[in-house]
Amino acid sequence: MKINTKKIAAHVRDILIELGEDPSREGLINSPKRVAEALEFLTSGYRVDATELINGACFTQETSSMVIVKDIEVYSLCEHHMLPFFGRCHIGYIPSGVVFGVSKLARLVDMYARRLQLQERLTEQISKIVMDSVDARGVGVIIEARHLCMMMRGVEKQNSTMITSSVLGTFHDSLATREEFFSLIGRRA
Repeated sequence: MKINTKKIAAHVRDILIELGEDPSREGLINSPKRVAEALEFLTSGYRVDATELINGACFTQETSSMVIVKDIEVYSLCEHHMLPFFGRCHIGYIPSGVVFGVSKLARLVDMYARRLQLQERLTEQISKIVMDSVDARGVGVIIEARHLCMMMRGVEKQNSTMITSSVLGTFHDSLATREEFFSLIGRRA
Protein backbone atom coordinates (compact mmCIF):
# COMPACT_ATOMS: atom_id res chain seq x y z
CA MET A 1 0.00 0.00 0.00
CA LYS A 2 1.44 3.31 -1.10
CA ILE A 3 0.55 6.33 1.00
CA ASN A 4 -0.54 9.62 -0.53
CA THR A 5 2.28 11.98 0.46
CA LYS A 6 0.71 14.87 -1.50
CA LYS A 7 -2.46 14.61 0.58
CA ILE A 8 -0.44 14.42 3.82
CA ALA A 9 1.62 17.45 2.73
CA ALA A 10 -1.59 19.43 2.15
CA HIS A 11 -2.77 18.56 5.66
CA VAL A 12 0.61 19.56 7.13
CA ARG A 13 0.33 22.89 5.33
CA ASP A 14 -3.12 23.39 6.91
CA ILE A 15 -1.68 22.52 10.34
CA LEU A 16 1.05 25.14 9.89
CA ILE A 17 -1.60 27.74 9.13
CA GLU A 18 -3.64 26.70 12.20
CA LEU A 19 -0.49 27.06 14.34
CA GLY A 20 -0.18 30.68 13.17
CA GLU A 21 2.66 30.09 10.72
CA ASP A 22 3.04 31.24 7.14
CA PRO A 23 3.74 28.09 5.08
CA SER A 24 4.98 30.26 2.23
CA ARG A 25 7.87 31.72 4.20
CA GLU A 26 11.35 30.61 3.15
CA GLY A 27 12.01 28.13 5.97
CA LEU A 28 8.65 26.40 5.61
CA ILE A 29 8.06 26.29 1.84
CA ASN A 30 9.14 22.66 1.50
CA SER A 31 8.32 21.55 5.06
CA PRO A 32 4.94 19.96 4.28
CA LYS A 33 6.55 17.75 1.64
CA ARG A 34 9.47 16.87 3.93
CA VAL A 35 7.12 16.02 6.81
CA ALA A 36 5.01 13.82 4.52
CA GLU A 37 8.13 11.98 3.30
CA ALA A 38 9.39 11.58 6.88
CA LEU A 39 6.05 10.13 7.98
CA GLU A 40 6.07 7.76 5.02
CA PHE A 41 9.46 6.43 6.19
CA LEU A 42 8.63 6.45 9.92
CA THR A 43 5.47 4.39 9.32
CA SER A 44 6.92 2.10 6.65
CA GLY A 45 6.45 -0.90 8.96
CA TYR A 46 2.76 -0.98 8.04
CA ARG A 47 3.79 -1.79 4.49
CA VAL A 48 6.20 -4.65 5.29
CA ASP A 49 5.19 -8.30 5.49
CA ALA A 50 7.14 -10.31 8.10
CA THR A 51 7.29 -13.43 5.93
CA GLU A 52 8.74 -11.49 3.02
CA LEU A 53 11.14 -9.68 5.35
CA ILE A 54 12.48 -12.96 6.75
CA ASN A 55 12.57 -14.32 3.19
CA GLY A 56 13.83 -17.76 4.11
CA ALA A 57 16.77 -16.44 6.15
CA CYS A 58 16.23 -19.12 8.78
CA PHE A 59 18.82 -21.86 8.88
CA THR A 60 18.95 -25.37 10.30
CA GLN A 61 21.32 -25.45 13.24
CA GLU A 62 21.16 -28.10 15.93
CA THR A 63 21.84 -26.06 19.04
CA SER A 64 20.11 -25.47 22.30
CA SER A 65 22.36 -22.56 23.24
CA MET A 66 20.88 -19.13 23.83
CA VAL A 67 21.24 -16.69 20.95
CA ILE A 68 21.28 -12.99 21.88
CA VAL A 69 21.43 -9.80 19.88
CA LYS A 70 21.58 -6.80 22.17
CA ASP A 71 21.62 -3.04 21.80
CA ILE A 72 19.52 -2.95 18.62
CA GLU A 73 18.61 0.71 18.11
CA VAL A 74 14.88 1.40 18.24
CA TYR A 75 13.17 4.51 16.89
CA SER A 76 9.40 4.71 16.90
CA LEU A 77 6.48 7.11 17.25
CA CYS A 78 4.18 7.03 20.26
CA GLU A 79 0.63 6.53 19.07
CA HIS A 80 -0.78 8.97 21.61
CA HIS A 81 1.14 12.11 20.59
CA MET A 82 3.02 10.95 17.46
CA LEU A 83 6.25 12.01 19.15
CA PRO A 84 9.38 9.84 18.98
CA PHE A 85 10.53 7.32 21.50
CA PHE A 86 13.93 5.75 21.11
CA GLY A 87 16.29 3.37 22.83
CA ARG A 88 17.64 -0.15 22.68
CA CYS A 89 16.13 -3.58 22.16
CA HIS A 90 17.67 -6.81 23.41
CA ILE A 91 16.48 -10.13 21.96
CA GLY A 92 17.38 -13.59 23.19
CA TYR A 93 15.99 -16.91 22.04
CA ILE A 94 16.66 -20.61 22.40
CA PRO A 95 16.36 -22.31 19.02
CA SER A 96 14.75 -25.67 18.42
CA GLY A 97 16.81 -26.55 15.36
CA VAL A 98 16.39 -23.32 13.35
CA VAL A 99 18.18 -19.97 13.75
CA PHE A 100 17.67 -16.56 12.18
CA GLY A 101 20.11 -14.84 9.89
CA VAL A 102 21.35 -12.31 12.44
CA SER A 103 20.32 -9.17 10.56
CA LYS A 104 16.71 -10.37 10.38
CA LEU A 105 16.22 -9.73 14.10
CA ALA A 106 17.15 -6.07 13.66
CA ARG A 107 14.91 -5.85 10.60
CA LEU A 108 11.97 -7.32 12.55
CA VAL A 109 12.52 -4.69 15.26
CA ASP A 110 12.44 -1.96 12.61
CA MET A 111 9.34 -3.40 10.94
CA TYR A 112 7.30 -3.13 14.13
CA ALA A 113 8.95 0.08 15.39
CA ARG A 114 8.14 1.92 12.15
CA ARG A 115 4.48 2.14 13.08
CA LEU A 116 2.53 4.22 15.55
CA GLN A 117 3.27 2.24 18.69
CA LEU A 118 3.05 1.61 22.38
CA GLN A 119 6.35 0.34 23.75
CA GLU A 120 4.51 -2.45 25.56
CA ARG A 121 2.90 -3.68 22.31
CA LEU A 122 6.16 -3.34 20.37
CA THR A 123 7.97 -5.56 22.90
CA GLU A 124 5.30 -8.25 22.66
CA GLN A 125 5.08 -8.13 18.86
CA ILE A 126 8.81 -8.72 18.57
CA SER A 127 8.83 -11.63 21.02
CA LYS A 128 5.86 -13.33 19.31
CA ILE A 129 7.25 -13.04 15.77
CA VAL A 130 10.63 -14.43 16.91
CA MET A 131 8.93 -17.30 18.77
CA ASP A 132 6.62 -18.17 15.88
CA SER A 133 9.08 -17.73 13.00
CA VAL A 134 11.65 -20.28 14.19
CA ASP A 135 9.48 -22.26 16.63
CA ALA A 136 11.87 -21.20 19.40
CA ARG A 137 11.87 -22.98 22.75
CA GLY A 138 11.77 -19.58 24.38
CA VAL A 139 12.20 -15.88 23.71
CA GLY A 140 13.09 -12.85 25.79
CA VAL A 141 12.79 -9.27 24.57
CA ILE A 142 13.61 -6.15 26.57
CA ILE A 143 13.23 -2.60 25.30
CA GLU A 144 14.67 0.38 27.16
CA ALA A 145 13.44 3.65 25.69
CA ARG A 146 13.09 7.36 26.29
CA HIS A 147 9.82 8.99 25.28
CA LEU A 148 9.79 12.58 24.02
CA CYS A 149 6.09 12.81 24.89
CA MET A 150 7.17 12.51 28.53
CA MET A 151 10.42 14.46 28.23
CA MET A 152 9.50 17.60 26.28
CA ARG A 153 5.83 18.00 27.24
CA GLY A 154 3.52 16.80 29.99
CA VAL A 155 5.55 15.96 33.10
CA GLU A 156 8.84 16.99 31.40
CA LYS A 157 11.01 14.29 32.99
CA GLN A 158 14.15 14.31 30.84
CA ASN A 159 15.96 11.48 32.64
CA SER A 160 13.16 8.93 32.63
CA THR A 161 13.51 5.61 30.84
CA MET A 162 10.77 3.07 30.26
CA ILE A 163 11.71 -0.62 30.35
CA THR A 164 9.41 -3.32 29.00
CA SER A 165 9.97 -7.05 28.72
CA SER A 166 8.23 -9.98 27.14
CA VAL A 167 9.30 -13.51 27.99
CA LEU A 168 7.81 -16.57 26.31
CA GLY A 169 8.39 -20.33 26.57
CA THR A 170 11.46 -21.31 28.58
CA PHE A 171 12.26 -17.66 29.30
CA HIS A 172 8.90 -17.46 31.07
CA ASP A 173 8.94 -20.90 32.69
CA SER A 174 12.56 -21.09 33.86
CA LEU A 175 14.02 -18.59 36.30
CA ALA A 176 17.53 -19.82 35.43
CA THR A 177 16.99 -19.13 31.71
CA ARG A 178 15.57 -15.70 32.43
CA GLU A 179 18.47 -14.86 34.77
CA GLU A 180 21.02 -16.02 32.17
CA PHE A 181 19.40 -13.73 29.58
CA PHE A 182 19.34 -10.75 31.94
CA SER A 183 22.94 -11.39 32.95
CA LEU A 184 24.18 -11.64 29.36
CA ILE A 185 22.55 -8.36 28.37
CA GLY A 186 23.91 -6.67 31.49
CA ARG A 187 20.67 -6.35 33.46
CA ARG A 188 19.52 -7.78 36.76
CA ALA A 189 16.55 -10.11 36.88
